[in-house]
Amino acid sequence: MNDMDTAVLAPPQLITADKLLQMPDIGRYELVRGEIITMSPTNVDHAYLENEIGRLLGNFVSKHKLGWVFVGEVGIFTERSPDTVRGADVSFISRQRAPQRPRKGFLQIAPELVVEIVSPNDLWTDLNENIEEYFALGVNWVWVVEPRRKAVRVYHGPTAVTIITDTLHGEGALAGFTLSIPDLFAEE
Repeated sequence: MNDMDTAVLAPPQLITADKLLQMPDIGRYELVRGEIITMSPTNVDHAYLENEIGRLLGNFVSKHKLGWVFVGEVGIFTERSPDTVRGADVSFISRQRAPQRPRKGFLQIAPELVVEIVSPNDLWTDLNENIEEYFALGVNWVWVVEPRRKAVRVYHGPTAVTIITDTLHGEGALAGFTLSIPDLFAEE
């Protein structure tokens, strides 16, 4: 018998979100049940859509003093012990949920809205897992932006979805917000 026959693989060492915050910048990642999952950098189209949605939503929220818009893979706790921190492309938290803007660490308050932009390498199984976690946390709506289809899937629950190809209308705290899907995907 050789050493290979008796070798036992050690389980991966899990880390906490607090420990992750103390680490040097390691690029794009999510923490999934204590394990760091690296993600590839966003492509130009993804970055443009993230910025554009964040800008339009941010302008509306700021004008009406509704709360806070976060852009750029903001970390959101979705599970504890072991920790899971998902990186949302865009999110919105109302002043009702957070009277003061969260300033440190990862978001520990469920946003009302999470926006995810589908990248070419994204798998729907992974996106669906994220969506389920967001709703379990208390998120009200998830918008999944699909550049290839030039559409937005609006989720009101893990399986309650409407596909929008014309004008997306905000709901609840975002009532009055509109987003023209053709304009969002217009080739300039």
